[in-house]
Amino acid sequence: MNDPLSLIFAALADPTRRAMLERLSQGPATVKELAEPFEISLPAISKHLKVLEYAGLIERGREAQWRPAQLHAAPLKDAAEWLEIYRQHWEENLDRLDDYLRKLQEEHKS
Repeated sequence: MNDPLSLIFAALADPTRRAMLERLSQGPATVKELAEPFEISLPAISKHLKVLEYAGLIERGREAQWRPAQLHAAPLKDAAEWLEIYRQHWEENLDRLDDYLRKLQEEHKS
């Protein structure tokens, strides 16, 4: 799976990874800091971080022994743009349905 959107959506599919991204939206954090709210092992946290990094959603730095992670939000824009096409499609369909229902109500009143 090398398609960037597939990697992004696969990374976002997990609630733990979404929570990590939410935390990283507030600023860089270490693995230990990211692990605090979860009852999972540090190796499991590291695996989640690798998925996020592979999808291009985070970047990992090097500060002495620490490898703080920080959000790289640009790929989220690509995902949002892809989703926007479908949002517009469904809004248009719902608007047409609304018009049709209004028309039916008016005919019923007559």
